Amino acid sequence: MSVQSFVSKRKKHFIGLSAPLGYVPGLGRGATGFTTRSDIGPARDADDISDDRHAHNKKQKTDEEEEEDLNDANYDEFSGYGGSLCGKDPYDEDDKEADQIYDAIDKRMDEKRKERRELKLREDLEKYRQERPKIQQQFSDLKRNLAEVSEDQWLNIPEVGDARNRKQRLARKDQFTPLPDSVLAGAVARTGNATSISDRDQKYGGINTPFGAITPLGTSTPGDIDMKKIGEARNTLMDIKLTQVSDSVSGQTVVDPKGYLTDLQSMLPSHGGDINDVKKARLLLKSVRETNPKHPPAWIASARLEEVTGKLQTARNLIMKGCEECPKSEDVWLEAARLMPADQAKAVIAQAARQLPSSVRIWIKAADLETELKAKKRVFRKALEHIPNSVRLWKQAVELENEEDARIMLSRAVECCPTSVELWLALARLETYDNARKVLNKARENIPTDRQIWITAAKLEEANGNNHMVDKIVDRALNSLRANMVEVNRDLWIKDAEDCEKSGSIVTCQAIIRAVISVGIEEEDRKHTWLEDAESCATHSAVECARAIYAFALAEFLSKKSIWLRAAYFEKSHGSRESLEALLQRAVAHCPKAEVLWLMGAKSKWMAGDVPAARSILALAFQANPNSEEIWLAAVKLESENNEYERARRLLQKARASAPTARVMMKSVKLEWCLGEIQNSKTLLVEAVRHYSDFPKLWMMKGQIEEQQGEKEAARDAYNQGLKKCPKAIPLWLLLSRLEEKNGQLIKARSILEKARLKNPQVPDLWLEAVRVENRAGLKNIAQNLMARALQECSNSGILWAESIAIEPRPQRKTKSVDALRKCEHDPHVLLAASKFIFWAERKISKAREWFHRTVKIEPDLGDAWAFFYKFELMHGDEESQNEVRKKCINADPRHGEYWCRVSKDIQNWRLKTEQILPLVSELAPLPT
Repeated sequence: MSVQSFVSKRKKHFIGLSAPLGYVPGLGRGATGFTTRSDIGPARDADDISDDRHAHNKKQKTDEEEEEDLNDANYDEFSGYGGSLCGKDPYDEDDKEADQIYDAIDKRMDEKRKERRELKLREDLEKYRQERPKIQQQFSDLKRNLAEVSEDQWLNIPEVGDARNRKQRLARKDQFTPLPDSVLAGAVARTGNATSISDRDQKYGGINTPFGAITPLGTSTPGDIDMKKIGEARNTLMDIKLTQVSDSVSGQTVVDPKGYLTDLQSMLPSHGGDINDVKKARLLLKSVRETNPKHPPAWIASARLEEVTGKLQTARNLIMKGCEECPKSEDVWLEAARLMPADQAKAVIAQAARQLPSSVRIWIKAADLETELKAKKRVFRKALEHIPNSVRLWKQAVELENEEDARIMLSRAVECCPTSVELWLALARLETYDNARKVLNKARENIPTDRQIWITAAKLEEANGNNHMVDKIVDRALNSLRANMVEVNRDLWIKDAEDCEKSGSIVTCQAIIRAVISVGIEEEDRKHTWLEDAESCATHSAVECARAIYAFALAEFLSKKSIWLRAAYFEKSHGSRESLEALLQRAVAHCPKAEVLWLMGAKSKWMAGDVPAARSILALAFQANPNSEEIWLAAVKLESENNEYERARRLLQKARASAPTARVMMKSVKLEWCLGEIQNSKTLLVEAVRHYSDFPKLWMMKGQIEEQQGEKEAARDAYNQGLKKCPKAIPLWLLLSRLEEKNGQLIKARSILEKARLKNPQVPDLWLEAVRVENRAGLKNIAQNLMARALQECSNSGILWAESIAIEPRPQRKTKSVDALRKCEHDPHVLLAASKFIFWAERKISKAREWFHRTVKIEPDLGDAWAFFYKFELMHGDEESQNEVRKKCINADPRHGEYWCRVSKDIQNWRLKTEQILPLVSELAPLPT
């Protein structure tokens, strides 16, 4: 049998034929095929017939004809195949109702198990947190113990050691060994010529090597460089550089050869530009010079460029050539004199003077170049021969002469320059009284439009005792200037009056004020304008000018109480006690109904220790103002301060009989309380609250007296009755709240403050007290929430922002203070809080002192600021600073402040003065932490 027949016998009959319908390769051994993401459409079943093999059997299926998905991946043992069994049926109302019922059942079943499930979840979470606590929870007990750590223990905590190993800590530094010169020389020989210029060579304009000093003529540089020759060349080059820079503009050596290497950089002109920029500028300026050689700025710019780049000799050559091209330009000559050495500069400036004999600047430069006084005088006299009408030359020439020669020269100067006011006035100052008058008369004839000559004449008369002539001269001055069509500028004349006062001419300054104060002022604006002028003069320290303005205004408005008051306050600040009392005597004569003027006069006498005079003033005040409450109370205070308690009682009794007022009753009660007569004060209070029930201070005093005696219920009743009559009295609410808090009734104190805030919205004091109540009770979270609400309602309250800074944790205080200063930039309470908690607590002493100064300057009436400032100086300042703060506090006489009022209004301290209250308040004030 042949091989071909054997092969044919073994060959299958289906080989080469098309596959039968429905054939899937590998299906007999369990293969079902797979799909990938790139396939489009649903996955096929294992027995699906491929579409691309049986294209002629494709059918267009609709949604209704889609068969149910019976894939194994869509089968669940409990619920069977996914999808709805009735998916092909329509969804009607019954189906919707059934779904709602099933959903409700599921929701109800879920709610039954919800509580148990959440409890189990919470237990699992707690168990997990116990097994794996956070780092913060692990150290929470230790963090709480940090509150007991003292400052010394904190400072004694050792520093963290260096955790690196020994090899890292003792790392060896890199060591470098300098290369020998032979290696450098070999490298230079191999690389060939250098293509860059060093910075020093740029500054010097290149290296000027002597001919044949290094390289022999006609020979090439050998490959092996001789280092000895290099050293010799370096020394030669150094000598050349020293020679170049030693010849400076002034002709003196400005370089120390020994310190050349260290000083050279600072001695040479600084030039940071690129060498290419210098070349471009040089080329451009050369083009300008060649195009227009008669243009002086081109020569000056070229010379300065060469000077900057270090080529001083080139600059000199250029500027001298410029002098040849532009002999009539004084700028070129002055530049040449500047660049030349001193001896050559004299020659240059002499040539310039020959070319330009009428140039003032050149003659002044020539005088500056001279070193001897005699030579300078000679130059100026030569200059004045050529330019006799130059005021500048005359002034400089006169300055070099003695008094007698100066007077002679000025006599000639005013003949040559008759319109120069300065020369006339200078001559008048050097002359005697009679000659000075003649000189000033001539000056007025030559310059009839200048006011300074008239003012000088008035000062001359005042200096010689002719005060009666001063007013006449000033009036004549104004008439003369008006006749010569000169406008009288009121502000300029007032400025001249201030200058006269500074020079000691008081009569002249007052005469000027009287003459010009009414110029150009409307009738209805006179009072307002004059008061502004007086304040402006006082600001400029021109006290006499301000006094003259007040005197003129009072002469015009004799019965104006406001002007008398302003003048009295001015005298109190800038004048003496005698001048103040004299003014007040005139004031009460013209304004007898002005109580404040009487009281100022009485207080001035009392402060001077003259009690009988003060009593007599008050007696006159009683006659002018019968039954005046202010005068009655002032008389009572005068007697009580001088330990005349019986006289004070009699005065108050008369006041209650003749002029009964709430304040008179209050002062009567307080006097009895201070003297320890509690029963009398209670009797007076009963009568007072019956007549003046709407005066809250009476109720406050009644409650405080009862509280002092331990009668808590009576005090509570007094406060409650007062609040019924005076619901807007904030101190009454605070006193009642504090009474309940002292009795341990925290909830009641809270409710009182809440009620007070409802009746008095947007009152910062009530919010502040509420926050402090919670803080004193230890409820920090509630206090923080209250503070947030308070700042929303009273966003511009300084006391609330200050308290918020104080209760913030230390790291957050700075941020809070920034917010506070943004809202209340100039509030003294915020500035005080910043001084204490931001700077003092952080030991920034100088900064804290500066902020304390700002606080007391903005509000000198805030006693707490003075107390904290004084305590700060006691701890960190010297005796001088402490005395300064004490003195300023006594002058300010503060009356307000939480700690200040707590001490000053204590009934035990009613006799204490400011200097005695300040140390007590500073002791009471807590240290910022």
